[in-house]
Amino acid sequence: MNVPAYLDRIRYEGPLTPSKELLRSLHRAHMFTVPFENLNIGLGREIICDESRFLDKIVTERRGGFCYELNGAFAALLHALGFKATLLSARVSGDGGSEGPEFDHLALRVELEEPWLADVGFGDSFVEPLLLEPDLEQEQCGRCYRLSSAGSGLCLEANADGVWKKQYLFTLKARQLSEFAAMCHYHQTSPDSPFTRKRVCSLAIPEGRITVTGDKLIETRNGVREERALTEDERVVILRERFGVDLS
Repeated sequence: MNVPAYLDRIRYEGPLTPSKELLRSLHRAHMFTVPFENLNIGLGREIICDESRFLDKIVTERRGGFCYELNGAFAALLHALGFKATLLSARVSGDGGSEGPEFDHLALRVELEEPWLADVGFGDSFVEPLLLEPDLEQEQCGRCYRLSSAGSGLCLEANADGVWKKQYLFTLKARQLSEFAAMCHYHQTSPDSPFTRKRVCSLAIPEGRITVTGDKLIETRNGVREERALTEDERVVILRERFGVDLS
C-alpha cells in the first residue's frame, strides 16, 4: 500500500491523523478525482475482486471503477491511515420499488467517536460521509440525505426535489471482500446487469457532476443540466481530458 501515491492520486495534502475532518476531506477528494466508471466491462477486461488489483488500477493506472473497486480501494487507504473501516453489503433500490440481491453494492462503515457511512462508489450520491444515525436529515450539495430504519437494517434515502427516493438498503454486518466476488462477476457478465447495458464514466465536481454515458456528455452545474451528443473521437478526448481516463 503506497499511501503517498494514493494521496497524490486524489490530490490530498494535509494532516493525516484519523478524525472526522480527515475522513470528510479524503471522501471529498476521492469523489472529485476518481471517476465512477465501468469502461473495462465494455472492453472485455475482467475486473477481479482483489484489493491489490483495485489499487493498481486506481492509483497506478489512474483510472476509476465501480463500487467494489472504488470502495475496496478506499477502505485500504483508510486502514493504512489508521481508521477502523468495515465493508457493508447493500441492496440497490430499483425504480419499481424492488431491491437488488445481497452484495449488489459495497459501502463502508467507519468508526470514530461516532459511526459514519462512507461511499465513494455509488455515482451521483453524497460527496461527504454521512453520520450513521437514523432519521437525521443531512444536507449537502443541494440535496438532503437520511437513513431510515428498514427491518433489521437501514435504508439510504435522498431528497432532491421534495421527494424522498430510496437509494439502497444495508445492514451493519461486517463483510469480507471475497463475499462480493460473485456479484462483481455478475455485474460484468449478466445481460440483466445495468453495467453490461451501457458505458458510463461520471465524476463529481464542486458545482455538480459531469458524465459521459454512451455517446452523450451530460454536465450538471448548479442545478442546470446540459446534454450533447458526442462522436467516438470526441468521447475519447473528453474521457482523457476531463476524467483523466486513457483506454489505450
